[in-house]
Amino acid sequence: MKTVNIYVDGSCENNRNVTSLTPAGWGFCVVIGDSGTGRGQGDLVAEKCGRVVTSAEKDDYLGAEVGSNNTAELSAIAHALRWVLVKSDIEEVLIRTDSTYAGNVSSGAWKAKANLDLAGFVKDLWKEASIGRSLEWEHVRAHRGHRWNERADHLAFRAMKEDVPVPLQFWKPGMR
Repeated sequence: MKTVNIYVDGSCENNRNVTSLTPAGWGFCVVIGDSGTGRGQGDLVAEKCGRVVTSAEKDDYLGAEVGSNNTAELSAIAHALRWVLVKSDIEEVLIRTDSTYAGNVSSGAWKAKANLDLAGFVKDLWKEASIGRSLEWEHVRAHRGHRWNERADHLAFRAMKEDVPVPLQFWKPGMR
């Protein structure tokens, strides 16, 4: 598994007037042999999802102050990078996200104006994951039927709702 594509997404049902109690979820799926066209080529080798943690007292806290789309997208990238860091055989990583904000903040191209601890944590993970491997990100248009982007959306949405994701063999793009 030398080259992987990782699709990430975040979900927040009501992204207005968010607080630390606003539910938000993140998800990512790792695909090898993906062409990037959205037709579902490649093999899913890993997927993970969870809630955005906003309490510093909890184990999985990454620095998010609120539950929002942005904190969910950044959390998805953070968890994906943590997955990459424990895999020693990966040489190239392409993170595909439908959030230009999250891609640019994570890679250090943009400076975050809120949730600075989370943004800093993700940037540090990006730098660490870039050591000894190629790491890039690419924008994918959301909700356009792209199989793996839709899968990441499903994972994030289900995590936000605290529901179990539908197993891949029973899931169809567009199913939330």
